Amino acid sequence: MAPWFLWHAVSSTARLSTALQILIFLPLTLSTLSKSAFLLLSLLLFLHSLIHGTLVFFWGSPALSIMQVPMHPFLLLVCFNVFSETVSPWLMIASTWWGKLLHWSGPGFIVMEGMSSLIVAQRLGQVGKELVGEGEVYQFGLLVGAAAAYVASAWWIVVSYPAAAASPLSSTLLGVALTTLIFLTFIGFALRRTNVIESSCLALIVAYNVWLCGIDGTLVLDPALSYTPLLSNILPHLQTLVNFVSNTLPKPVLFALIYRLVVLHFASRILPTIGADSWEDEAGVDDGWEGRPTSKLTHLLLTYRQTIFVTVYSHLLLLDHSSQVWWRWMNIFFTLVIWSVELLVSNEDDAVTKRWKVD
Repeated sequence: MAPWFLWHAVSSTARLSTALQILIFLPLTLSTLSKSAFLLLSLLLFLHSLIHGTLVFFWGSPALSIMQVPMHPFLLLVCFNVFSETVSPWLMIASTWWGKLLHWSGPGFIVMEGMSSLIVAQRLGQVGKELVGEGEVYQFGLLVGAAAAYVASAWWIVVSYPAAAASPLSSTLLGVALTTLIFLTFIGFALRRTNVIESSCLALIVAYNVWLCGIDGTLVLDPALSYTPLLSNILPHLQTLVNFVSNTLPKPVLFALIYRLVVLHFASRILPTIGADSWEDEAGVDDGWEGRPTSKLTHLLLTYRQTIFVTVYSHLLLLDHSSQVWWRWMNIFFTLVIWSVELLVSNEDDAVTKRWKVD
């Protein structure tokens, strides 16, 4: 038991170290060198994550998570060394095209985030429906939780309103979004195709996106943050390092990154339970879920999650504040449109709807 626990601790620490290195190295390169250097490092990390994911897919050894830890500092040093002198035109062309690819992938990220958010909200609604049948205590607790979510989302929107609705167009979009959310909620209640848990989750999703619309995530660096000698004064050096990291990592980008990755992860876990035979036993049919296309998709997403991490993070760091605001509004309305379509076209008598949706 002790060797297994030690190996698990080392492997988990290695994965955490990999995530922290990516989180710090990308904005560090963008703020200290240039956009081209950032794109080159992002491309190198993307290619490395593809190779790593492919090795995990075919080999599957847990040692790979430990073996890849030195690669990210090495790629960072390579990037700094390349831009310390005249850069090869081929590298500039590669980084430029990678930046264009990240820019063009913006709508795809919006679709993934919106669909994943809706799937997670509907899953929570389904779990809430199952818990309600367990007794009145669960029913009362879920009603209180849904009411708290409604109040929290309303408070969140009110607090975010001055910054999010700074222009007439933004205030108009906010009014349209809230009106659409309220009408869809009542339509879903009238058609008996949603419940308070699902609709409160959608309200929180809208409030979260509105809040991000009012936050400026521009990187701000203090020129006074210079490193002191390490051996002569360790505490000031560590304090300077902490200040530099805290000023380098854009907080709104981190919030958006964590939310996008979390909902994508949970949606990938939920997808295998949705299908024509989803009313069967939890183990699935035909000896489990493994033969389903959604299970294969989930396996691919989890295998290449580091690639998704690098791509999503790079895309968010490239967006300026105005671009992030417009992508947020598109995300809000895309999620609401998909929810409205799902509410109107789902068949109440269909067995899958009865299992997946709420009566």
